[in-house]
Amino acid sequence: MSHLVVVTAGMGSPSSSRMLGDRLADATVKGLTAAGTPAPEVKVLELRDLAVELANYYSSHVPSKRLQEAFDLVGTASGVIAVSPVLNAGVNGLFKLFFDLLDEGVLKGRPVLMAATGGTARHSLAIDQAMLPLFFYLKATVAPTAVFAATDDWGSTETGLARRIDKAGAEFAELIVARPATDYADEFANVPDFASLLGA
Repeated sequence: MSHLVVVTAGMGSPSSSRMLGDRLADATVKGLTAAGTPAPEVKVLELRDLAVELANYYSSHVPSKRLQEAFDLVGTASGVIAVSPVLNAGVNGLFKLFFDLLDEGVLKGRPVLMAATGGTARHSLAIDQAMLPLFFYLKATVAPTAVFAATDDWGSTETGLARRIDKAGAEFAELIVARPATDYADEFANVPDFASLLGA
């Protein structure tokens, strides 16, 4: 069964990034269902739960079983919804570290919907300045509409957040149907690791 992955780097429980990711996933599933596509399973990666394992992998170059499963989940997803809080005019460190450590080909041609949360609307520039170059570099197929949610957006029905989420989800569903992703296959998966070669 196909699946969508929500990758969220929120630090709270619950976090506004997780809430935004969940709503975007719901809107995407709604759009896919309306298009006659079977509803995919939605899986969520909370990066704060993988923080220690990401740090260990960064220094050791050996992923834990749980971290490898997270990477594999992204590499087999029909679409990825990537949500980060904005800190100091950019994505947070966990978000950047996770995508830095993915094998470079994992997101190639894979539909990605970008989203971010922050205190005020002025932080929305982080999507264009930090997220978009990252996903272009990783050769993802980026959805045309990203969503930014400021703190005030959650407390008012007049901000249009729900409308933006519905629009982004519908467009993302169209992209997933039009540009289906293929599962990532690591061309070096069966190559012996360096330690094994030295041991021989």
